[in-house]
Amino acid sequence: MDWWQTGIVYQVYPRSFQDTNGDGVGDLKGIAQRLDYIAGLGVDAVWLSPVFVSPMADFGYDIADHKAIDPLFGTLVDFDALVARAHALGLKIILDLVPNHTSNRHPWFVESRVSRQSAKRDWYIWRNGAPEGGPPNNWLSEFGGSAWQHDAATDQYYYHAFLKEQPDLNWRNAEVRCAMHEVMRFWLDRGVDGFRVDVMWHLMKDEAFRDNPLNPDWKEGEADYRRNLPVHSTDRPEVHEIVRGLRAVVDEYPGRVLIGEIYLPVERLVAYYGENLSGAHLPFNFSLIETRWEAGAIAALIERYEAALPPGAWPTWVLGNHDRPRLASRIGDAQARVAAMLLLTLRGTPTLYYGDELGLPQVDIPPGLVRDPWGRNVPGQGRDGCRTPMPWDVGPFSGFSAVEPWLPLNPDAGIRNVAKQDSDSTSLLTLYRRLIALRRSEPALNRGNYRPLAQSDKALAFVRVAEGAWWVVALNFTGEQTELYFKSMDWAGHVALGTLPDRDGEVVGDRIVLRPNEGLLICCKG
Repeated sequence: MDWWQTGIVYQVYPRSFQDTNGDGVGDLKGIAQRLDYIAGLGVDAVWLSPVFVSPMADFGYDIADHKAIDPLFGTLVDFDALVARAHALGLKIILDLVPNHTSNRHPWFVESRVSRQSAKRDWYIWRNGAPEGGPPNNWLSEFGGSAWQHDAATDQYYYHAFLKEQPDLNWRNAEVRCAMHEVMRFWLDRGVDGFRVDVMWHLMKDEAFRDNPLNPDWKEGEADYRRNLPVHSTDRPEVHEIVRGLRAVVDEYPGRVLIGEIYLPVERLVAYYGENLSGAHLPFNFSLIETRWEAGAIAALIERYEAALPPGAWPTWVLGNHDRPRLASRIGDAQARVAAMLLLTLRGTPTLYYGDELGLPQVDIPPGLVRDPWGRNVPGQGRDGCRTPMPWDVGPFSGFSAVEPWLPLNPDAGIRNVAKQDSDSTSLLTLYRRLIALRRSEPALNRGNYRPLAQSDKALAFVRVAEGAWWVVALNFTGEQTELYFKSMDWAGHVALGTLPDRDGEVVGDRIVLRPNEGLLICCKG
C-alpha cells in the first residue's frame, strides 16, 4: 500500500506553530525547529496551510504569487531547508493548493481588470449586471452578501465565492488550467509530496449562470449563505474533469498524493475519487465533525461511508481543522480521548489538527482582537478560536514567541502545553503517541478490514482484521457506565490500550464493561 494509505497526516497552521523572529507570528524556521516533536508523535506527513505571498485578507488563502514564500513566513531557502529536514526525519510535506481563486492583487487579476479586452480577462469570471440592474444572479458569498463585486472601471461584475479580495478563476479557460498545473510542478520539483486542494468542489460553475434555488430549510438567524442551495455555483458535473487534470500532474511524480477539501454528503463526496479512481486520492471526509456525537449516529455514518466508497477507494477521516471549532470544546475533554481512539482505529487515513493531541480548547477571542474576515463579516462565524498559538511550555507566551502572539493563547496554557503532557503517562498527548505507535505496528489497524461488531445507545464496537489478527475497538460515547455483549463470537483477548492506562493487560471475553467516557483497544485471539 502507498504511504498515504497506511500513514497519518498532521495539519500545521503556520501562523500559530512557532515564531522564531519575534514578530508574534509563526514561520517556516519555527516549523523546522519543531519537526522533531512532530516526528516523535509518529505521524507520516505534515500538511501546511498556505505560506505563499499574500496580502493576508484571508490569511494566505488570497494568493498574490503562487511561486514565492511570503516574507512573513520566510524565504524559499527556508522552505527548501524545511523540506530537506522533514525528509531526513521520514516526514512528507503536503502543501495547500488554492486553485479556485487568487488575491485581487495577483498580477493575473490586475491584468484581467484593466479592460474588457485584456488578454487575461477570461482568466476570471466577469459578467454584465442583470438587465434590471444589480448583480448578474443571486449567488452568495460564503463569507456573507452577494458573491458579485462591481468593477466601475469596466462596468462589469466579477465573481468571488469568498471575499471580494478573492476573485474566482475561470477553470473553463485552458490557459488557467495550464498555469495552475505549472504552479503544481514548481513545488513538486522542489520535493513537495502532495497537495491538499482548497475548496475542490467550488472549481466549476454553471455555464449558464442560473440562479440558485431558495433553501426551504433556511431559518432567520442562520448564515446568509445558506439562504440558497448552491447547486449551480458548486459541485458541478464538469468539476471532475478538472480534478482528473490535477491528479494527472501529481501522477507525473511517483509517490505523491492529491487530497481534496470537499464539504458534501458522503454520497456526493465519493464522486471525487473519480471514474476508475482517477480523481483525488483522498477526498476529505468531514462527516465526523458534523455528525452528532452519539454511538448510533456515528455507527450509521461509518456504515453509510463504507457502503458509498467506490471499489478500491481508500477512506479518510477528519475530526478537526482550521475552519471548525476545536474538537475538545465540541465534545468535551473527557470525550476527546474517545475521539482520539476512534479516529486512529477507523479504516482509512486520519488527519490530525495541531494541538488536538493536547486537547486544546476553542478560545474565546475578544471582539477587539478578532482577525478572521469571516468573523468580522458574519459575527459568530469567526475561526480565530481554533487557530490560536501552540503552547509548548510554561515560559513566556508558552514558548511560542518572545512577544505577544498574533492571537491569544488558550487560557490554560500554563497547564495544557507540550512540556506538561510530555512527562505525564496519563496525558492525552501520551495516549495519542501510544495509539499512533500501535497503529503503525499492527497491519490490522493501519490497513485491515473493518467490521461492525456491537452497538447500544451509549457505545459501539468494531473489529479491524488483517493477517489473522483481530483488534476490537470498544467506545463509550457517554458519561455513564455501560456494557457491550458479543454472544455470537467465540474469542478472548486482552486490553492492549485504554483511554486511561489502568486497564492495560486486562483479559476480555464476550462481555465488556466500559466506564464513563472510556475506550478500549483489545487484541484478540480466535
